[in-house]
Amino acid sequence: MNQIEITWGEFREILLQNQGFDLQFRYDDGKLISPSYHITEIKQAPVTSVDCGGAMNAWTEVIVQLMEPATNTQLRPMKVHKALSIIAIVEKKLPLNPSAIVKIEFGNAGFDTRQMHPGQFIISGDELTIDLTPGSVQCKAVDRGGSCGTPAEKQKVDLKNLAANACCAPGGGCC
Repeated sequence: MNQIEITWGEFREILLQNQGFDLQFRYDDGKLISPSYHITEIKQAPVTSVDCGGAMNAWTEVIVQLMEPATNTQLRPMKVHKALSIIAIVEKKLPLNPSAIVKIEFGNAGFDTRQMHPGQFIISGDELTIDLTPGSVQCKAVDRGGSCGTPAEKQKVDLKNLAANACCAPGGGCC
């Protein structure tokens, strides 16, 4: 795969190791999400697909949704331990697959909502900043050495001249 993927288990472990820090997210060329952000939802999504080469694929994603409120009332982002308390509430009702791929879903008035991968985890002062990186489209068939479902040599088809067939002529009785 082109992008770096981190599992839910790895992501959660990094948070557990840095509980005392402020938790910040960086997106779109160094912009920081407002410190007033909320974790609004954590989703677990099983994905089943068939790629262009005809192979079945299956994986699970855990998607952490962030939202900036209309008014920025908080000057500092939430602490990592607060994020972990939200995660604990979720995990009481929905056991999250530790092998699932993590994505962070975010958007605001100037940035279309999208799912991004946690890239670097940067500690600076009292802040843990997670650098979000966009995903990329991939061709699983080509990645595994196959083809995109298009045969190397196209099959030749005989075309029939329907106009030469008398049954389709006016009065031929085909209509």
